Amino acid sequence: MPRSVVVTGLGLVTPIGHDPESVWKSLLEGRSGTSLLTRVDASDLPSRVAGEVRSFEPEQFLPPKEARRTDRFIQFAVAATRQALEGAALELTPELGDRTAVLIGSALGGVETFEAGVETLRTRGAARVSPFLIPMFLADMASGYVAILQGARGPNFATLSACASGATAIGEAARMIRDGRVDLAIAGGSEAPLTRTVIAGFAALQALSRRNDEPATASRPFDRTRDGFVIAEGAAVLVLEAEDHARERGARILAEVLGYGTTADAYHIVQPCADGAGATAAMRAALEDAGITTADIDYVNAHGTGTPLNDSAETLALKRLFGSRSAVPPVSSTKALTGHLLGAAGALEAAICVLALQHQVIPPTWHLREPDPECDLDYVPNEPREASLRCVMTNAFGFGGHNAVLIFGRYHARAN
Repeated sequence: MPRSVVVTGLGLVTPIGHDPESVWKSLLEGRSGTSLLTRVDASDLPSRVAGEVRSFEPEQFLPPKEARRTDRFIQFAVAATRQALEGAALELTPELGDRTAVLIGSALGGVETFEAGVETLRTRGAARVSPFLIPMFLADMASGYVAILQGARGPNFATLSACASGATAIGEAARMIRDGRVDLAIAGGSEAPLTRTVIAGFAALQALSRRNDEPATASRPFDRTRDGFVIAEGAAVLVLEAEDHARERGARILAEVLGYGTTADAYHIVQPCADGAGATAAMRAALEDAGITTADIDYVNAHGTGTPLNDSAETLALKRLFGSRSAVPPVSSTKALTGHLLGAAGALEAAICVLALQHQVIPPTWHLREPDPECDLDYVPNEPREASLRCVMTNAFGFGGHNAVLIFGRYHARAN
């Protein structure tokens, strides 16, 4: 019989906070994490706005030598993992390590390290290229490094489905636990994409906001004036456990993982299917996996990037799923404050859904001042809303047509 899967720990390193408590407070108070880019020279870039992780010191989580030999996306993952395990009051024993999976997704991996390596090769020659270049930028190294530090010897890999990567990691990890392959999983996403090449590339696609004169409010999901997403960095890691394992050790259970669905648009390399069919199919698959109906969903944390194409397509997808505009529950996009963490976005928003269930509050869509006629749902604009939340859904969509949807439920202990 499939085992129930629960969440027992959260670890967050984001532009709006370095732990669940500060992230939640920022979401409720509208504290934006987007500002003018400082990590690289952006003076000649068309988009100069980003969500940076400020005051992050990797030496707090790694010895100085190891910090120099790891890319920023690995450092974020290590920090978020330690935080999540501490929150779960969990230390891996050798026996438990054999039954622990690590799945940490990333869309780009160590792109900052890669760019620096290319520059070294160009200006100083092959002899000066670091022997750590390859292991620092490989996308699987966040999950690999975490496993080494924690002694987790179960299944280990990086999910790579563009901006759906973090959600995919959580969904696949939950399936492993449900199927009895492991008892525990460290799952999430990590991204450090704030480089000149990455930003120039997304800008060339007309995907990024160019509201450089209003950086704190540049991310405007579902607003008529939206002009693209704000790129951001950070990590989010969840500790998932089999319910029986968590209860046996007396863990504090934060939420239950109810469902997971994933599909492909099979439509276009960067554009979502205009009618939202692929997204609708993923949401429907998650509902079927959870064994519930649309009537059970009390809140949707949208992918909600703030690009003209995504927001209208996601709105249509929700209407298709729920049957009508009036039947769609409250929807919000927290990317208005966090920016878009690419491969870590789905994991961050999964963690936010867990926090919403704990607090019984829907975080709003900030910066929504001018409603778009094509985006006509209840997006919970600019003010948190208390609500009775039983089941919540979170969407993550990525270039290549990847769709990943997770459903979390408020935990109620079952009788033995």
